[in-house]
Amino acid sequence: MLIRWRVPKTIQWLVKLFFIYLFIFTAFRVATVVFFKPANILWTELLPSFWLGLKYDLRWMSFILFPIALLSVFPSLSPFYNETSKKFWTLYLGIITLLVLFFYGADFGQFAYINARLNADALIFAEDPRESLQMIWQSYPIVWILLGLVGAVLMMVWMFRRTHISITDKNITIHKFGYRRRWHAAALLLLLWFMYGFFTAKPLNFYRAFNLNDEFKSNLALNPLQNFFTTLGFRNPEMNVNAKVFYPQMATFLGLQNDGTVQNNYTRIIHPGSKALESRPNIVLIICESFSMYKSSMSGNPLNSTPYFNELTKKGIFFERCFSPTFGTARGVFAIVSGIPDVQLSKFSTRNELSINQRTIINDFDGYEKNYFIGGRSEFNNFKGLLQNIKAINIYEEGRYTSARLNVWGISDKNLFLEANKVMAASVKPFFTIIQTADNHRPFNIPEEDKDFIQKNITVDELHKYGFESLKEYNAFAYTDYCYKKFIEAAKKEKYFNNTIFVFAGDHGVEGDAAAIYPTAWTEQRLTDEHIPLLFYAPSLLAPQVRKEPVSQIDVLPTIAGMLQQPYTNTTLGRDLLDSNTKQHAAFIIYHAPGWIGVVDEHFFYRKNIHIKKEELVSVTNETINLLPWQQDSIKNKMGALTDAVYATAKYMLVNNKNKK
Repeated sequence: MLIRWRVPKTIQWLVKLFFIYLFIFTAFRVATVVFFKPANILWTELLPSFWLGLKYDLRWMSFILFPIALLSVFPSLSPFYNETSKKFWTLYLGIITLLVLFFYGADFGQFAYINARLNADALIFAEDPRESLQMIWQSYPIVWILLGLVGAVLMMVWMFRRTHISITDKNITIHKFGYRRRWHAAALLLLLWFMYGFFTAKPLNFYRAFNLNDEFKSNLALNPLQNFFTTLGFRNPEMNVNAKVFYPQMATFLGLQNDGTVQNNYTRIIHPGSKALESRPNIVLIICESFSMYKSSMSGNPLNSTPYFNELTKKGIFFERCFSPTFGTARGVFAIVSGIPDVQLSKFSTRNELSINQRTIINDFDGYEKNYFIGGRSEFNNFKGLLQNIKAINIYEEGRYTSARLNVWGISDKNLFLEANKVMAASVKPFFTIIQTADNHRPFNIPEEDKDFIQKNITVDELHKYGFESLKEYNAFAYTDYCYKKFIEAAKKEKYFNNTIFVFAGDHGVEGDAAAIYPTAWTEQRLTDEHIPLLFYAPSLLAPQVRKEPVSQIDVLPTIAGMLQQPYTNTTLGRDLLDSNTKQHAAFIIYHAPGWIGVVDEHFFYRKNIHIKKEELVSVTNETINLLPWQQDSIKNKMGALTDAVYATAKYMLVNNKNKK
């Protein structure tokens, strides 16, 4: 038909290329449904997602094909002009196809990991290429993955060549310059229409997907190219956030003096309480990699992965309902050091010049030696940039240790603890030490030298039932417990031990099936991502307690400072967890990629989506919500107001809580 109409060969080729890419894009969308569709959603309910997804796909297919259609208006640039032009356009399509398949492959990995489409957060790997590439190499069968990717691209290039040859053979009698430019004009107009938005009154954009008002349906409609390039615009913090309207709410929550004369001033000078310690205790703050509460012994998990740490919690002040504001090590470290949830949507605040300069309570520990220990490089995720807000800090990292390197993350956690112990034992001044662990992370290596660590053999069914994805992950989690034991046993032999407060806080949790351990909200609303242990351990200084109220990672530093016989200044959202005047217990949570923000309190987890008009209220106890509609609305309004207030105030503080150097 196309030949009979004397359609130019280039346009015929574009039509075939169009359907090839349409097949690729649609196949990936179908695969997303097959692998990730929630059980409660029917296939028929996804038709609007496929229709909108088609529009997104047409847009990006048009971006790919537009250069061929445009330049082929000039016969000498047509892919059918000569062998050189044919090779050039085939190479162009090969490179583009490689990028498309790479984006979709990364998107599948992202969806499997955090249940969200690929977005600009992925650039964090490019910002730390050394660690990122080594971690991937040490954790995944990267050779087979690359071979599969290269094979798929070569197959597609072969297909492009075959279609080119087929069109040439069928049009052998048509003069190569004898085509009419009106076909090119029509093709260009059609592609421009697809770029604008197929059958849409307004230009097609990222936000259109969220009109579907369901997280999975919206993610299904988007393709990773649309999602990635749109979220590039979310990588800078908002500079002009109006937090004034939320000040009364925050004043009540933070316990500020709200007499109308100090509006929008979050600074409070805290003086020592009657229970403050006069011994000027040392502080050792351990930031525990992926220390997910539901996987630990403290949750009652029968796999008993952390028996030693569980015993420590009985001898200290243990908060069993602590939550990090979000998922991610860099965001967790930022929250602890700054006291602000990292609410920047698509770039870690440790990586942003506008938010990296933060005031921290650690600087109020006058006369203390400040130390930071990490097994690898402090430049990873720009931890070094954040920690340089701490005056006169000593950074110990890869290259300063005598222990051998274990993997991409540097020396093992056990050796990291023992090297830090030597430094602290030799200190003549009180010290504030931060130790950041890493072994409970892919590639989950356990050193050959630690022969006294006994690895368990657990069935796959048991592992999955109690929240572990593999035996390797379980043993790595148990190895962290072994490392804590080695550290505390070594510290007990030193003089500093009896006058030291050891603080253990997870950097974040890990998404997974916690149905055997906790209520539904942990799995379906992903509280597993943020639920972490928080322990203040000092057997000679602190009386044991088990605290059940919900608290936040951002409260760690104010609580430590409140234990000491010295005043400190708090300018952020963290609160002293041992302050008996605290009236409202709640922790703020944000899921950046899908756009959920919310708060968890003693009874409920409330969350709302910043992209779609959707909110949820679920129980965080084993009790069913038996409330009348007006009662649910009242709770939603109250928790929704606190959610909005914390979110807006955190955005404001990211660029206004400056460290005065």
